[in-house]
Amino acid sequence: MNKQTTYRAIVIGASSGGLHALKRLLPALPADYPCAVLVVQHMSPHSDNYMTTMLNMASSIKVKEADEKEVVVPGTVYVAPPDYHMMVEADETISLSVDNKVNYSRPSIDVLFETAADTFGEQLIGIVLTGANADGAAGLRAVKNAGGYTIVQDPEDAESPVMPAAAIRLAKPHSILSLDEIIKVLLKPGFVLPL
Repeated sequence: MNKQTTYRAIVIGASSGGLHALKRLLPALPADYPCAVLVVQHMSPHSDNYMTTMLNMASSIKVKEADEKEVVVPGTVYVAPPDYHMMVEADETISLSVDNKVNYSRPSIDVLFETAADTFGEQLIGIVLTGANADGAAGLRAVKNAGGYTIVQDPEDAESPVMPAAAIRLAKPHSILSLDEIIKVLLKPGFVLPL
């Protein structure tokens, strides 16, 4: 059965190996992409914004570090700043926080996914990519429970399979796909996704 849904936002979580995955995924998205994309990539608290700058230079879609109280709009990729949790508020603005680490991580994938699920519900796509811990598994389950569509990178395709495997176990996602297959899904007109 196919469900026709107008998706408004995509949340992506990645850890170890994530930069390489994002360097393939984000440049595939066009400048006029119809969704907002919010990304948590685990990184050192002392990182500068080199990763975001590099991804923006390589992509047609605008890639930027998220700002406090910024309104989430289509055609933009928002990357969580180092050492800040990124949340989506009910009014579809971004909130940044230095609250305690979740799953030993700040920014935490779970924090982003859970708040985005509360805000966007069934109009959200959640994607867990490569990584070496369990962050993102509970968040992806929250996306699914809110009616959103859930995708996990195939552990065999991931540079680090631990995070995808944890998400598969806990969230039982709709799709388990290679990175190339994930890109194809995100470029489908109208996002008619198999359930």
